[in-house]
Amino acid sequence: MELQTFAGWNAVYLAIAILIVVSIFLAVRIVPQSEKHVVERFGRLRAVLGPGINFVVPFFDRVAHKVSVLERQLPSASQDAITADNVLVKVETSVFYRVTEPEKTVYRIRDIDGAIATTVAGIVRSEIGKLELDQVQSNRSQLIEWVREQVAAMVDDWGVEVTRAEILDVNLDDATRAAMLQQLNAERARRAQVTEAEGRKRAVELAADAALYQAEQQAKAKRITAEAEAFATTVIAVAIRENGLEAAQYQVALKQVDALQAVAMGEGKQTLILPATALEAFTDAFRMFRPK
Repeated sequence: MELQTFAGWNAVYLAIAILIVVSIFLAVRIVPQSEKHVVERFGRLRAVLGPGINFVVPFFDRVAHKVSVLERQLPSASQDAITADNVLVKVETSVFYRVTEPEKTVYRIRDIDGAIATTVAGIVRSEIGKLELDQVQSNRSQLIEWVREQVAAMVDDWGVEVTRAEILDVNLDDATRAAMLQQLNAERARRAQVTEAEGRKRAVELAADAALYQAEQQAKAKRITAEAEAFATTVIAVAIRENGLEAAQYQVALKQVDALQAVAMGEGKQTLILPATALEAFTDAFRMFRPK
């Protein structure tokens, strides 16, 4: 009888020990760095457990959701949009986000990925509808910034943070692409004609500048020559005034000697004819140097 009683007490002690071990095991929750755990008590939100060792009330609290806080990327999505100038474009987008408040993500939205994708598609269509096609192509970075800001504001109630929203590509239909290519070729041809016209205009301006510079230099040379001749004439006049008629005869004789020298140096002349006054010119020139 005592043996049975001892065995019964041992079973109770063993059960209590097992219960204590299980309670400790259930009370301690180790959460990885990349996750947050949502704890419920009797079906209601009790707490959100962060990374590390956490304690809960065993048998009353349970981890209902394990939410990853790593950054996620939605699959690239493509949607149609119409620009302000009625051009149909196909826009390919990509969104990156991460969960910051798991309790909102769990209890306020069922499919967070689908909700963000739908929101992005609507915002992209709305923003592109405000711009013309040329603005969509040239202001893509600004368009991306607008989309990201609006998406971030709209998903804030879901406990997520949109870290990046990208417009990967803007595609056009074949007819629009052909029309744009034709317009681009026409614009290139126009620019080539403008460049050629500007080149011809510049060439004319340079030629005119060169002609003006040449005329200025010729005028300057003539002015210098005239000044030199005027100076020489002044010197001769002074010499004539001081020395009388002999100085004038000397200058005439020198001119005659120079003329004869030029005639003698002519090419292709086998016969040289000297006028009768040639010898007199030499004689008059040398006579000037004889002392009186």
